[in-house]
Amino acid sequence: MTFTATDAFASDYPTLAQARQTAERLTGRYLETPVWRWRTGVVETLSPATEVWLKLELFQRTGSFKLRGALNCIAALDAAALARGVVACSAGNHAVSVAYAARAAGTHAKLAMPRHASRARIDACRAEGAEVLLADTIHDAFALAQRLVSDEGRTLVHPFEGPLTAQGTATIGLELMRQVLRLDAVIVPVGGGGLAAGVAAAVKQIEPSCRVYGVEPAGADAMARSFESGRTEKLDRVDTVADSLGAPYTLPYSFAVCRRFVDEVVRVSDTQLREGMRHLFKDVKLVAEPAAAASTAALLGPLRERLDGKRVALIVSGSNIDAERFAQLLS
Repeated sequence: MTFTATDAFASDYPTLAQARQTAERLTGRYLETPVWRWRTGVVETLSPATEVWLKLELFQRTGSFKLRGALNCIAALDAAALARGVVACSAGNHAVSVAYAARAAGTHAKLAMPRHASRARIDACRAEGAEVLLADTIHDAFALAQRLVSDEGRTLVHPFEGPLTAQGTATIGLELMRQVLRLDAVIVPVGGGGLAAGVAAAVKQIEPSCRVYGVEPAGADAMARSFESGRTEKLDRVDTVADSLGAPYTLPYSFAVCRRFVDEVVRVSDTQLREGMRHLFKDVKLVAEPAAAASTAALLGPLRERLDGKRVALIVSGSNIDAERFAQLLS
């Protein structure tokens, strides 16, 4: 199949045809992740009619959903762009995925990461041959990444913005809707909105009656604010244990797709995120980072009553967390 970057802009949202073409084009490069029905522990406190399904994207290569978008973005580069290399900004999961995808494509990655990023994630990036550049904050890391684009001619592989990223994450929605039929709702973690945009676009085009909820940390709620104001928003400060969801602003494409296909964005506290981690660990034996527990936190918190008796899927988005940090968050 031939493919150019221009093909990505044929629609203002990821169509099912584009999502299916992306899945075909990237066959074998990422894993089709499993689903599992959660039946024990805290879900037994819900209505007996409630079904909870986990889409286990934390079993993806590189440990998170980010690989799908990174592979799709780099696959669109021509030989000259591959020779110049790529750059990305991330607190970890996106950086690891770009490092992996760059190595697989035979190009070089420079990664701008905040100093507070997990040492395990930084080490994983370097193990893939990427060069890691540390900045004081996530805002500084984004600025550093933009300078590398200007100074070195590298291509920015954005952590959440753009059609190529959304087409990559839409493959998750395709898989989920094939794996679990007749879903009433899907809950998706939101950082910048790249995951929610792709998943929601696929889900809604396959089953329009299925509700799609985004969930953000209260201390990193740019998308919720954007839904409320009707325009992209920028945060003065990001304050959450879910560093993978700490996007400092929304951007036009991902916001527009989320606004079209996501029914609502809800907020959860850091305490609720930690409790979600605890339940996933105790009941399902999953070591989930805070971002991966966001959907669980939303189901057990702000969405509990509305989804009573429903057939619900939770996107468990990824988990790259070291044992010390995991234990610290649960202590």
